Amino acid sequence: MLENYHILTITHRNLDVEEIGQFILSENDGEGIDAQLHRLKEDFDIDEMMYLSTCNRVSYMFFTEKVIDQSFIAAFFSQINADAYQKMGVNSEHFVSHFAGEEAVNHLFEVAGSVDSLVVGEREIFRQFRLAYDRSLEANLVGDHFRLLEKYTVQTAKEIYAKTKIGEKPLSIVSLAIQKLLNTQRDTNSRILLVGAGETNSLVGKFLKKYHFNQVKIFNRSLDNAKVLADYLDAESFHLSELDSYHEGFDIMIVCTGASEPIVNSKNYQSLLRGEEDKKVLIDLSVPRNIDEAVVSDFNTEYISIDALRGVAESNLQDRKNEINAAKEIIQRKLREFKKIHQHRQIELALQEVPKEIKAIKEKTVQEVYKESIDQLPEESRKLVLEMMDYMEKKCISVPMRLAKNTVK
Repeated sequence: MLENYHILTITHRNLDVEEIGQFILSENDGEGIDAQLHRLKEDFDIDEMMYLSTCNRVSYMFFTEKVIDQSFIAAFFSQINADAYQKMGVNSEHFVSHFAGEEAVNHLFEVAGSVDSLVVGEREIFRQFRLAYDRSLEANLVGDHFRLLEKYTVQTAKEIYAKTKIGEKPLSIVSLAIQKLLNTQRDTNSRILLVGAGETNSLVGKFLKKYHFNQVKIFNRSLDNAKVLADYLDAESFHLSELDSYHEGFDIMIVCTGASEPIVNSKNYQSLLRGEEDKKVLIDLSVPRNIDEAVVSDFNTEYISIDALRGVAESNLQDRKNEINAAKEIIQRKLREFKKIHQHRQIELALQEVPKEIKAIKEKTVQEVYKESIDQLPEESRKLVLEMMDYMEKKCISVPMRLAKNTVK
């Protein structure tokens, strides 16, 4: 019953991100993505179709009785991007993974549950799957088969996240750094110097705002970038060259710039202290490091380095990977449930005309075939015959339904 489910997917395992992007749909000569999907659905005689695109994956999901072979795959992806597909040459047969039947359902459960993911346990893929289904439903691309599959995929993913530790322990260097900072029990009024205003420190800024740190000064080579982040945090911004002459003291310093040499050295650090002797928290998220080793060794600091954070992230990732077997046990159980419920649903749909047919037979029997004989019966007898016919109608309807349920237990 599941053999008509198919998934054609290209991931980071097959191609690099730029190459994957060639098979992601975008606005094409004024034709929207939904219109392109409808055209693909019609051209390839697909009953239901769903499309999922992420930064490292593109998946086309079908329900169809068509044979999905290499010829189909070549024609399908050539219609999406003929030039890119042809450039793949002999490798074109290998960069598209095809999952069919139970394997397709299992694969989707693993994707939504973040078992099959670039970052194991990353819940973002679950959100992206739900959005993809909602878009497909709104665009009238999917029907009953994917409605049922989406329901069980969501159930499976939620159970994986609830009953395993696959999504626990953060992997993001920034989130780990902030967790380390929070563990120091520093007050939200602590004076923070944020050195650098690039992507990493912009993310740091979001965490600082989330946890209500309100005394932030930002230093950056580009004043424009510093001002954008400063406006977001309601903070002050300065050019990086002003760091050496800053004289208001600090409690926490978070550094991340693209400099190839340390920005914070013993000399300017001594100046930044302004005679304060209490322990300072230093967080260096730069590669290479932007805080000189001498600062860490010669001064009273609590130093959090990117190397240490990477070690924690790798350990956390291994802990998540250790949960994969537990997640797969849930997936196998939910797959068995889905097979039964899907089979029952197909039988239910096949039998949905049974009540109408039986009712029509009964009415023809009463009103045409035996009408004259029934009309000649005494009133009580006639009522009894009609009651018996109603009873037989209900029983004849219930029997196939009950047998269908018993069949899929």
